[in-house]
Amino acid sequence: MPLRLIFMGTPDFSVPTLLELVAHGHEIAAVYTRAPKPGGRRGLQLQPTPVEEAARKLGVPVLTPKTLKTPEALEEFRAFDADAAVVVAYGMILPQAILNAPELGCYNLHASLLPRWRGAAPINRAIMAGDAESGVMVMKMDVGLDTGDVAMAERIAITDSMTAQDLHDRLSRLGADLMVRAMAALDRGSLQLKKQSKDGVTYAAKIDKAEARIDWTKPARAVLRHIHGLSPFPGAWAELENARVKILRCELAKGSGVPGEVLDDLLTVACGDGAIRIIELQREGKARMQAAEFLRGVPVKPPMRFS
Repeated sequence: MPLRLIFMGTPDFSVPTLLELVAHGHEIAAVYTRAPKPGGRRGLQLQPTPVEEAARKLGVPVLTPKTLKTPEALEEFRAFDADAAVVVAYGMILPQAILNAPELGCYNLHASLLPRWRGAAPINRAIMAGDAESGVMVMKMDVGLDTGDVAMAERIAITDSMTAQDLHDRLSRLGADLMVRAMAALDRGSLQLKKQSKDGVTYAAKIDKAEARIDWTKPARAVLRHIHGLSPFPGAWAELENARVKILRCELAKGSGVPGEVLDDLLTVACGDGAIRIIELQREGKARMQAAEFLRGVPVKPPMRFS
């Protein structure tokens, strides 16, 4: 028998899970998401979240409460009489009363191998830290920050060629499949929970734009992981000829020199140890472009230097 679910999510990452739950026959009683924000070319139009857009197409009721801590919010949540709630990057804390409301509990899809990278930016932090792997986990939620008991997990290798967007997209699809399997097990009464280890706990703090400037004195692989961990947003950047340039994709390259020094006419740049070759970048106020296209408009050769 399918479950009657409340779905709670906000960004693109959440949408595949919502769609897969519907495709596998679960009844979505309501969707909770964040309120629309001003956007558009002039910033005047209210832009619904990706989850709201998907829910509207499905004909599912959408709620955008500012808080879940009032008696009225709890009463409204309970009125949907859901078996369980599925939470994927919702962006709002669920109080204990909400967590207790569904008979079978609330289940969160988290984009890391818990207890590593609890918190807001697990995908970015895993890449920036040089982790060899990441993954997705389904956990039964409690009031802590990603501290709940884990039910199921899937792992994926992080390669040096992966950007945060690449890993985001793969984990989003993998997580949708994982949550569908978890809800099937929950429906059968066979979902097993395991407490998280107390060892290896790390926190994935929200990305601060102040972190985005590239430190060319670091080893090449650390520079590459920093660049890829912040691609495409907010984008790691450096200055070239007093103009800010975001670097969105790169690869390890041979060469050495003064950190930030351009080593050839192919956008190879020296780091503290080794070098990287820039593959994709974006000038301030311009669209992102491949290095070859950039070089046709902005010849970059030694002894020019990124700072």
